[in-house]
Amino acid sequence: MAYYNMAETEKRIKAVRNILTEKGLDAALVYFDELNIANGWYLTGWCGQFEKGSVLIPVEGEPILLGGPESEPFAKMNSAITKVRCFPVFMVPDEEYPNATIIDFKQLNDELKSEGTILKKIGFVGTSTIPHQVYCDFQAGFEGVEMVDITDEYETLRAYKSEWEGQQILKATELCDMAYDKMVAAIKPGAYEFEVAAAGESICRINGATSFAYSTIVGSGERAKAVVPTATNRPMEDGELVMIGIAPRFNGYAGTFGDTLPVNGVYTQKQKDLLNHMRETMRLTQEMLKPGMSGKEIDVPGRLYYEKHGLKDYLVCPFAHSIGLMEAEAPFFGPNGDFVLVPGMTVMVDVSFFGHPDLHGGRIETGFIITEDGCKPMSPKMWDYFQKDLK
Repeated sequence: MAYYNMAETEKRIKAVRNILTEKGLDAALVYFDELNIANGWYLTGWCGQFEKGSVLIPVEGEPILLGGPESEPFAKMNSAITKVRCFPVFMVPDEEYPNATIIDFKQLNDELKSEGTILKKIGFVGTSTIPHQVYCDFQAGFEGVEMVDITDEYETLRAYKSEWEGQQILKATELCDMAYDKMVAAIKPGAYEFEVAAAGESICRINGATSFAYSTIVGSGERAKAVVPTATNRPMEDGELVMIGIAPRFNGYAGTFGDTLPVNGVYTQKQKDLLNHMRETMRLTQEMLKPGMSGKEIDVPGRLYYEKHGLKDYLVCPFAHSIGLMEAEAPFFGPNGDFVLVPGMTVMVDVSFFGHPDLHGGRIETGFIITEDGCKPMSPKMWDYFQKDLK
């Protein structure tokens, strides 16, 4: 079994080749690693462990997965692209593989030429993340080849979700709903943050989570102002808030939620008032999610509300972003965003505050799929919960 959908992969490779043709390029080189997983996964439904890699897509001919020898058998079994070549620059430094076939980029160039593929101009994807040595080695092996950055064009493909992609995100959201109940049940004075994380992660894995798009967030007390605090061995204390969030992936696609809860189960009035302000901001932002709207418009009602209630000094993040192979991925819908919503896009409404002198920080978050005339909740359960003020 594998996580890719071959029909999706073929469609995506065709779309990449359309970009190459439009720009007069001979091939695309798409870089990925375990941290920057999405661009590679988009084509392969796979990512190796320990080693870095790239996908080479010529305008004509078979795509090639470039990586290291430790990942090669794994790739041949589980990647949508199974033609693999291994290179020292993608390997674990100083590791040795005496029985592996390891080549350099000049040898790859010679191999392609022998097959009739002459590369004169190559589009790179991931230029802000690709290691300097990988770039230099590739440049040396393909001496004289012009290299052009096509990261934006490639990543724009990922912004528009297919029906299949939407289904995977909804499956991941179902895992989030399960995790929410387990995590909330684990919150109590004296319990450790990591116990709350474990409760959510285990139910997600049991029900088919591929992986997690971020390390599970459990930040209690003052730790909540850290924006994305991962769970630690801190015991939660009576009277404080705890911020929680989890991002299981299903077939590589993420879902998520965020909430901020009282450790002892009872909000103080001050806590309740602030959380209700956040809920109203979420509702105002959700009303803006419809085709044709951009970040410049989506962001306005929530920002004005924050200003009206004296919360703008605690605003770190805009209120909406896309979700897909990453939990937070482009396009982002902040006050300067001009990317326009279209049906099928998947958007999280993510309302937060950080740095408050007494309440420290918090987040509430849930997602929506853009429809022809508005949006629909990914999690009806969480949307129903956030639509109501705390009493």
